[in-house]
Amino acid sequence: MRQTARVTVLLWVSLLSLLVWLWLTCCHGFFWRTDVTLPERRAPDRWPDVAIVVPARDEADVLPLTLPGLLAQEYPGRARVILVDDHSGDGTAGLAAALADSGALPLTVTAPPPLPAGWTGKLWALRHGVELACAGPPADRPAYLLLTDADIAHGPRSLAALVSAAGSAGLDLVSQMARLRVSTRWERLIVPAFVYFFAQLYPFRRSNRPGSRTAAAAGGCSLVRTDALERAGGVAAIRGAVIDDVSLAKAVKATGGRIWLGLAEQVDSVRPYPGLAPLWRMVSRSAYAQLRHSPALLLGTVLGLVLVYLVPPAATVAGLAAGRPDVAAAGAAAWALMAGTYLPMLRYYGRPALAAPLLPFTAFLYLLMTVDSAVQHRRGRGAAWKGRTYQGLPDN
Repeated sequence: MRQTARVTVLLWVSLLSLLVWLWLTCCHGFFWRTDVTLPERRAPDRWPDVAIVVPARDEADVLPLTLPGLLAQEYPGRARVILVDDHSGDGTAGLAAALADSGALPLTVTAPPPLPAGWTGKLWALRHGVELACAGPPADRPAYLLLTDADIAHGPRSLAALVSAAGSAGLDLVSQMARLRVSTRWERLIVPAFVYFFAQLYPFRRSNRPGSRTAAAAGGCSLVRTDALERAGGVAAIRGAVIDDVSLAKAVKATGGRIWLGLAEQVDSVRPYPGLAPLWRMVSRSAYAQLRHSPALLLGTVLGLVLVYLVPPAATVAGLAAGRPDVAAAGAAAWALMAGTYLPMLRYYGRPALAAPLLPFTAFLYLLMTVDSAVQHRRGRGAAWKGRTYQGLPDN
């Protein structure tokens, strides 16, 4: 009797999970589709001036793979690169200066003042770079700022594509989610799911809709109009944000700006994640901040992950074991929808379709990473990154 009651409960839970997956598949902004790429664009009559700002902290290992591509951009207008060395200890500034002649664009290497309280290091470096880019008479200020990370490699026409897309569609912020590395076993397991989960949390189509409350961007590659950034309060408006890309998108959209986010065509991350540990840190350092450090939201997230990702395979196996085809069918149907929505992202990353049913295992790892993020916050370690810990910064 007790076992029958448990199976009956599992049936209802698996049916609920199936209903959630039907809703996610059909009614959640088609988050699973990977055809959100740069909108149709045309070359402007006059190419606007652009400043490319690159915050860099201890990036000597990746700069030779990325900075030459930025300096060699085939941009018909006037552009410059400003690399802000965020008090590195590995010779980042010297290496960047040595690469200055590797392309046609001029390079300025600078360093910000000491990090003040209430700022994250990256945003303090960005603020310094933006101020330097906009110094001088108003007529000399760049119309656009490309905010990009030091580990991001841009194709030769990346900047031109971003600027023409912004001008053609009247966009104030154009952001592309860089294609991350999938070379190691753990990268192949974790990375496609990372982008999939991000798109589920912030469906690109909803973010790109002017009237929608959803707003998101990808910090590795964001082209923003200079006047739109100023209207949003500048970098100072998001100075304490650990998840700075989403905060920037919200600030721009809240002040009437039009934003766009999609998957990259000519933008790739070269940062290696050779094992599970660095990937774990990548996720856990900001997961609890994403939940606004709320225990209630953490509990809801854990329960949601269990219902959506873990119940379907559990119900399938338990239903088969208990001789309950109804339970197994409900679980299998939800699992099939889950795997089906994951297939486009796997194809985008060149992964085989056979990897799709493994998504529940990856989701379980993300559940553990999220809980670990909360534990580290409680221990006073906060969002630790490259020798800094951001604990107790104001949410943005």
